[in-house]
Amino acid sequence: MKKLMIAAAAMAALTFGAQAADTIRIASEGAYAPFNYVDDNGKLAGYEIELGNLLCEKAGLTCEFVQNEWDSMIPNLLAGNYDAIMAGMSITEERLQTISFSDDYYPPESSLFVVPTGGTVNFDELKGYKIGVQGGTIQAAYAEDNFGADNTILSYTTADQSIADLAAGNVDVVLADGGYIKPIASSDGSGLEVVGPALSIGGGIGVGLRKEDTDLKAKFDAVIKSMKDDGSLNEMIKTWFDDPILF
Repeated sequence: MKKLMIAAAAMAALTFGAQAADTIRIASEGAYAPFNYVDDNGKLAGYEIELGNLLCEKAGLTCEFVQNEWDSMIPNLLAGNYDAIMAGMSITEERLQTISFSDDYYPPESSLFVVPTGGTVNFDELKGYKIGVQGGTIQAAYAEDNFGADNTILSYTTADQSIADLAAGNVDVVLADGGYIKPIASSDGSGLEVVGPALSIGGGIGVGLRKEDTDLKAKFDAVIKSMKDDGSLNEMIKTWFDDPILF
C-alpha cells in the first residue's frame, strides 16, 4: 500500500509538472493602445491581449497576462519572472543579442512625428526642439543618435506621458510608433497632427522570449504562421487598428 501511495504521489507530481510547463506568463505594459492598455474594469486589453490568449489556446497552453513597466520588461523576462513579452516590442538586432523573438505578429511600421495641431517643425534643420520619446524604445535610441546633439530629448516612462506633455506644451514634438500614434492623432478633438517624414527604424513586432525557450517559440511560430496563411491575423489587425499595416 505504501508503495502504491508513493507511486501515486510521483504520478501526481509528474502530472502537475506537465501542467505547469504548459502554463505561461505573458508580460504586457498596459499603456500602449491599441496594442495593450488597461480597460475600464482595470483589466489588460488590446490587440496583443486578444492575440496572446488565442495563441495560447491554439497552442494548447494556459495563458496568464501580467502587467509590467516597459523599462524592466527584458530584465524581468531573463530573471524568470514571466515567460514571454507581448508589449509592442519591435524585433531589433540589439534586442536579439539578449533575447529571442517569435515570428512577427504585426508588420514593420514607420515611426511618426506628432505635434499640436498647427504646430510647425523645421525638419530641414531640426535644431533647438524638445523631442519627446518613450524611454527604452527604438524611437528613443534613434532620437538620441540622430537629433540629440542639436535638440533636447525628453524620455518618458510611458508613451502616454509623452503625449500628455506634448498637449501641455512641455515638448515641441513626439516621435512614436505609427501603430500607436495614428489612432491618437486621428481621433476627434485630439488637437494633434502627424507631420514630417515617416522613419523606418525597426522591424516587425513579435513575442519576446528567452533564447533557451525554443519549444515555446516553435509553438507560437506555428500558430502565427497558420493565422497569416488563413488571413485571420490580418482580420484581427483590422479590428484593432485604424489604417492598419497588413501581412
